[in-house]
Amino acid sequence: MTETSKGKVAGPVRHVSRKGGLPPGSLIHIGEDHRTESRISLVSYGPKGIESRMLESIADLGDTQGADTVTWINIAGLADIEAVEAVGAQFGIHRLVLEDILNTHQRPKCEHHENFIYLVLKGLVVPKPGTEVADHQGLKSGIQYQQISILLLDKFVITFEETSGQTFDPIKQRLQTSRGRLRAMGSDYLAYELLDTIVDQYFEYEEYMAEQIEAVEEELLLNPTRETLIRIQRLKRELIKIRRVVSPLRELLNGLLRSDSNLIHSGTQIYLRDVFDHCLRITETLDSYRDMTTGLLDIYISSISNRMNEIMKVLTVFASIFIPLTFITGIYGMNFDNMPELHWPWAYPTLWILFVSIPGGLLIYFKRKQWL
Repeated sequence: MTETSKGKVAGPVRHVSRKGGLPPGSLIHIGEDHRTESRISLVSYGPKGIESRMLESIADLGDTQGADTVTWINIAGLADIEAVEAVGAQFGIHRLVLEDILNTHQRPKCEHHENFIYLVLKGLVVPKPGTEVADHQGLKSGIQYQQISILLLDKFVITFEETSGQTFDPIKQRLQTSRGRLRAMGSDYLAYELLDTIVDQYFEYEEYMAEQIEAVEEELLLNPTRETLIRIQRLKRELIKIRRVVSPLRELLNGLLRSDSNLIHSGTQIYLRDVFDHCLRITETLDSYRDMTTGLLDIYISSISNRMNEIMKVLTVFASIFIPLTFITGIYGMNFDNMPELHWPWAYPTLWILFVSIPGGLLIYFKRKQWL
């Protein structure tokens, strides 16, 4: 990792602590190295038509603006730091904002600047049934997080995806096929659509977690094992992680709803309130899931305790049966000469009758007491 004259550092850095000592505004990709090249796509649309193409660099942007035209630039993958820097130079984005875009450990937030609004939040990729990846313990997982940054400008929306995924493909398809509200409204409405698409992923996450919790509940009732405890702990850890992602979204959306910026029009406020309501629903559901996983842990502990009690009960019954037998054999195993029973001809058969009748009588007694 080497520092360049422009305040950039070559190569990704996984931990923020590795950035210590560098000046503010140093452009470094902090996060996982996904080893994917950055892909820049452009969609310019208005009531009259739409243009969609891939760009080699921001310099190929050209003149795409008309009176009623909105331009959406999407950069998928943060490997190309020069592309992020070029966006800053082209649109007057502060270097500290560019630094935050490249730092994928950001807390979801909303920042208002003079000529743009900066939004950053986490997108989710929920695995489809049967596509989960099993770890070395055979437990399935596969939820992936990626940071998504949104720059809202007048007539421009610029998005940055941590990986080159297909998060916004549904919006691109709607732009191509529809001539409705999305094509007729401004850049703030496009920003709303992007936020709504990301929040919808959290509903998919809810369904996925509900299925996982139900599977663990069934396993607890049938056959709780050590792997069950590991799955419960993973569910708790996953819910804590998503809670840290979702909770700041309310602040982010509140910042947009209370904004007096000219970039947010009054007609878009009602749609943002709808996303805010969705966020509240998600938060409440996640809280209930967290309580449910805590209950699952209590059920697991109770199940293990009950199983241990059953085992101890069986062992106690066996011990109770053999105690009188051990007592009898202990008495007649003593080396005393004056034990007349040792010389009786029917002593040995009599002892065997006792050995059989005593356990049988005890078993009948335990059954009547419902101890077995």
